[in-house]
This record gives sequence, C-alpha cells and structure tokens, in this order.
Amino acid sequence: MGRALQNDETKPRKRRQPSRLIEVDAWIDSSLWRAFHSFLAWWEGVTIFFRKFRVRGLNRALVEVACEGLTLGLAGFILLFALAQPAIKMTKNGLPQESDYSVLFLDKHGDEIGRRGILRAAAVPIDEMPDSFIKALLATEDRRFFDHFGIDFLGLVRALTVNAQAGGVVQGGSTLTQQLAKNLFLTNERSLDRKIKEAFLSLWLESHYSKRQILAMYLDRAYMGGGTFGAAAASEFYFGKNIRDVSLAEAAMLAGLFKAPAKYAPHINLPAARARANEVLTNMVQANFLTEGQVIAARRNPATAIDRSSTPSPDYFLDYAFDEVQRIAKEKGLKQRNFTARTTIDLDLQKLADESVEYNLRQYGKTYDVGEAAMVVLASDGSVRAIVGGRDYGVSQFNRATRALRQPGSSFKVYVYATAMQEGMKPSDTIVDSPITIGKWSPQNYGRSFSGRVTLANALARSLNVPAVKLYQKVGFDNTVKTAKAMGIESPLRGDKTMALGTSEVTVMDQATAYTVFANGGMNSNRHAIEQLLGPTGEVVWDARRDMPARKRILSEKATGYMNEMLVGVTERGTARKAQLTMTRVGGKTGTTQSYRDGWFVGFTGNYVGAVWFGNDSFKPTNKLTGGSLPALTWQRFMEAAHKNIDLKPIPYIDDPFPASSGKVATTEEDGSRANSTEVLSKKAQHVLSDIADRLETMKPLAPEQLASAAETTSVDTAAAAPVR
Repeated sequence: MGRALQNDETKPRKRRQPSRLIEVDAWIDSSLWRAFHSFLAWWEGVTIFFRKFRVRGLNRALVEVACEGLTLGLAGFILLFALAQPAIKMTKNGLPQESDYSVLFLDKHGDEIGRRGILRAAAVPIDEMPDSFIKALLATEDRRFFDHFGIDFLGLVRALTVNAQAGGVVQGGSTLTQQLAKNLFLTNERSLDRKIKEAFLSLWLESHYSKRQILAMYLDRAYMGGGTFGAAAASEFYFGKNIRDVSLAEAAMLAGLFKAPAKYAPHINLPAARARANEVLTNMVQANFLTEGQVIAARRNPATAIDRSSTPSPDYFLDYAFDEVQRIAKEKGLKQRNFTARTTIDLDLQKLADESVEYNLRQYGKTYDVGEAAMVVLASDGSVRAIVGGRDYGVSQFNRATRALRQPGSSFKVYVYATAMQEGMKPSDTIVDSPITIGKWSPQNYGRSFSGRVTLANALARSLNVPAVKLYQKVGFDNTVKTAKAMGIESPLRGDKTMALGTSEVTVMDQATAYTVFANGGMNSNRHAIEQLLGPTGEVVWDARRDMPARKRILSEKATGYMNEMLVGVTERGTARKAQLTMTRVGGKTGTTQSYRDGWFVGFTGNYVGAVWFGNDSFKPTNKLTGGSLPALTWQRFMEAAHKNIDLKPIPYIDDPFPASSGKVATTEEDGSRANSTEVLSKKAQHVLSDIADRLETMKPLAPEQLASAAETTSVDTAAAAPVR
C-alpha cells in the first residue's frame, strides 16, 4: 500500500488550461490601445492639415467672431424654438373654426339689438373688391405687405423713427399678418409674451397661406365697429351698399376703421371718420398708388354714413349671448342654424353700466394707474341685464367680464364664511386674530396688526385675513370649494392653503352668479342671457322658464340669513361703506389682491346683483387701488340710478330691509350711520309711474299726419285757454 502511495506521488500532474476570459481581456486591451493610437495619429494628421489655414491678426479676430456668432446663433435657435412652443400648440389644429350659426338678437321689448354668426363670414372674394379699397388698406396698414414674410423689419424701423420724431406713438409697426394672427388667436393684451406669440403665429400664417389668402382672411374677420366684422358687413352697415360698389371716398373711410373702429365709426363720430379718411387718401398718394389729382374729388365730397341709432351696440353682451345660443343648440341637439334670440338685456341698465365704468375710469384712472374694468349685472332670478367686458370694444373684443381669470382677493371670503354658517356657526361666534404659520406661509392682515378675539361678523366687516384663514382650516378646504362651486363658481379652484384670501382666479361673471344665492334667500339662480330661442319659422325651440333646470337650495335659510346680516354689515360698518344707497340697504364684499393688481366689489340688493373689477390687462400693479374705492364707487353710481322708480325688493331675512319702508329714505354719513330721512313716493305711486313708463316705451310712434293733427289741436286749445291781458 505504501508503494502504491509512492507511485501516486511521483506521477506527473495535468497542467490547468488558461481561461477564455483572459483571451477576451487581452483582445479588449489591445483593441483599445490600437484605437487610441489610431485616433492620436488621425488627430495629428488633422492638426497638421489645419495648420495650413491658421490665421493671424485681423483674420484671426474675424474667425473668432464668426465662431462666437455660430455658437450664439445655435443658442438663439434653441431659445426661439422654446419660445415658439405656445404658438405651435395654438396652431396644432389649424385655424380657429368660425361658427356656422346665424343669430338675430332682440331685447326684452322685441327690438333688434344686433346679430352674430355667419353674417361676418359672407365674404366677398378679394378679386371682386374695389381696387381703390385694397390700395387704401395697404397704403394705410401695410405698404410692404407683398414684400415681407410676416414681420416687416424695415417697417418697424420706420415706425420707430416716426414715433421718436413725433414724441409719441403715431405709427404702428405691425403687419397685416401680425394683426390677423392677433385677431385669430390672441387678445389685445400689451405684453412681451403676446408679441412673441404674435410673431411666431405670423410666420406660421405666412408659411401655410398665400398673401392673397391672408389678405382675404383679414378683410373678412377684422372688427370694423357697430358690431360688424369684415369689410363686406361694414359696407352694408355704414353705407347700405355692397362692398363692390363703394366709391373712393367710402373706401377710404372703411380703410380708416381698421386702426380704431370705435373712434372712427362714421355713425358715431362722422367728423373724426372723415378726417381719418382724408389721412388714408394722403397715404395712398404717398405710397404712389394714386395721384393728388385722383383724390381731389374724394376730398371735396367725403362719404356720408347712414343715420343709425345713437344707442351703441351691446357687443360684449352679444358675444356672451351668442356663446350661450351655441351651447343651447348643441345641448338640445338642434339641427337648425338660423335663430332669433330674445335676450334678458336691459338696454337702459347696459347704458348706465357703460357710463358708470367709463366715468370712473376717466375721472380716477390716472390717479389709481388703472386702465381697464369689467362689470356684470344680474337680476335676482339670474337673468343677465348688462355686461361691460372692457373699456372699448373697438380697441379690444376680449371680454374681461366672462373670460378673464383674475384673483378675487377678499371678495372670495364669503364662501369660507358661508360654509361655516352652513355648518352651524353664527355671526356672534368668536375667533382669535393672532399670528399663524402654515408651513412657510404666515398670512398677515391689511394693517399688519392683530385684534385678538373678534366675532365672525366683525372679522368679515373689517376683512381680516388671519381669521379667514383660521376659519378656512376649520371648515375644510374641500368643503369650501364645494360651496363655491354650488353657488356658481365655474372657474377651476385650486383649493390650497391660500385660497381663503382669494388667490384662485375667477371671472367677474362667476362672482356675480355666486352672490345671487344671497339675494335669492339661499337658492341658486340659473344664470341666463337668453329668454327664448326661436327657429327659422318662428317656433319656440327653447324657453328659459320651460327648459331650464329647477332651482336648488344651496344654503339653508338660517345660514343665508346670517350671511346677509354680515354682508349688510360690511357696507354699513366695514370696508364697503362707499357702496351704500339712499333708498335701500346693500350687502356686499370688497376685494383687493396682492400688490394692488385687482380691485373688486361684489354687492346685491333685493333687485340686482352686480360685480365690478378694476385692474390692468398686463397685471401691472395699480396705485393702491382697493375694492372699497373705485369698484365700490362704480357699483354705487350704477345702483343708485338703477333703483329709481322701481318696486324695491327686500334683501331676504333682513329685519329692516328698507330705511324707506315707512315712506322714508335714509342717507348715509361717512361713518356708516343712518342720517335724517326724507319723504319719497309711496309704493302705489311708484307702481302707477312704472306702468305709465312701460306703456310709453311700448307705444307705437305717431304717423306724420297724426302729429300734425295733434299739433293743430294743441295750438287751438292753448289759444282758447290763454288769459286775457
């Protein structure tokens, strides 16, 4: 056995075979080494080759500049691509589609107040338009239209030079393509963001449509005053003739409307329209389109427009009502496209709303550095009586009352308090006004001071922020959002920790709608601008009283009573004392946003609810404009006149709804207290006068022969009754 072991030990062992991994590793190493040295050899060859092109001195400087230019150009291209993204999204589906509906709108008396729809799309082919009109347009708006690619840099430089020499803006640099892009996709907001979008949209239009197509679209869609869109509709409205038949003088007047249709509309200001037309004729001569001799006749015999009613067209209301007609038609599945709509507008109230807004902007706009305003007036049943969507529809057709989302400030607090009242709290309940921090946010009161323990009524009247935030935490974010939505807020609400102070944007129409719940005793109002919709043959296809959903209770009677009590207190003891009326008590709430960008007042009586907003389209801060100043004054000016000679309705659940309930009207001192009273007409007398006014409004005008007969009778009666001297 020992020998066997010895033989095993002396037997030679087998050598281990090397692993295949070593071969792979060696191959990788050698390959990398060869690749690296090959690259070095190639790079050395490239370096030797480019040494032949090495430049020195001035040439080197030029090369460096060119290289930097290429680098900056690439960076600029990337930046432009990023800036173009909003325009790319807007044009994803091509041009915005025009509605194929045609609607004739009537007021509550059955009188025509305007049209909307395909009337403006009944375009005349550009080849059939008078040559004089096309030349007048190009000479005035864009002389290099057929030479530029959507943005005219030469024209822009020329406009800047002329404006610098004149010391103001006397000439614009926008091309027709840019104006069309704005009309199709954008608003009139004056901001850098809007101009960037406008530039890219212009390039998109130029790349997708011919010059003639762009010109035709511009002539068809531009607003030209009087509620008309497009040159064809404007010619019919102002001169009663087809655009094909207009004279040189009329063509010049039409071309002058594109700059400022409300300012130069001939049915409103004929002298200004003629002066503008004379400028257009001068532009045609300067552009070498016509000679001075060819325009002499047009200068000596200027155009005269058809005599139209002096009542301005309620264009913002008509735009809103047109949207409502389209919504009704789609919801009802109506196949008709031609409708007659009887609306809820009150033209007297509309005129009064326009005047109230313009008066305060004209009087105090510069003082507060505020340029725009919006107002919505609803009857307590939700019918829309007036809409002011901006200062001038001719300048901007963007409806700030229904489309602009703005922070409501403290006017939003009513939804927090309404939620609390609905959950069983009372105005006399107290809350501590003391410092609070939520995460990294520490809300402050307007005066940056604290009042300790205060009642909810006092906190709302003084518009204290900290108690509103604490109450908001107590009732819950989601519950507050549900209350606001149920009351009529249609805008999306964020529901975050700051929403109690009005940081979530809403529209003026939203606010007016929601506050009708207080005026209706806790019921919603079913807001509407259309009373009846008639088909082509006169059949009623939709009726508000028949087809609108049943009204719902939003707040309990007790909760509504508490809210109305507190909101009346806001106008009598709080931040909205300037909104008080002499004939009835008022409820409402002011709102002022951060940096004074927005000023609000939303108020109500038993008859009307009104929401007023003041601010700037660019979101530029105002000069310390608060909701208790200009908005409240505008609301008060409107409501004071609107409540004269009408049957006054009480605010629900207010024990003393009328200071005039005993035949007296209370006036208001500066401190909000009730002053001495003065006698007014009884309610019976008011009913009689109101009935007489309604009869006079609906009475048909006398024929000429009847007027002559009445005049003869009056003169005879007067002579017979004259005393003998």
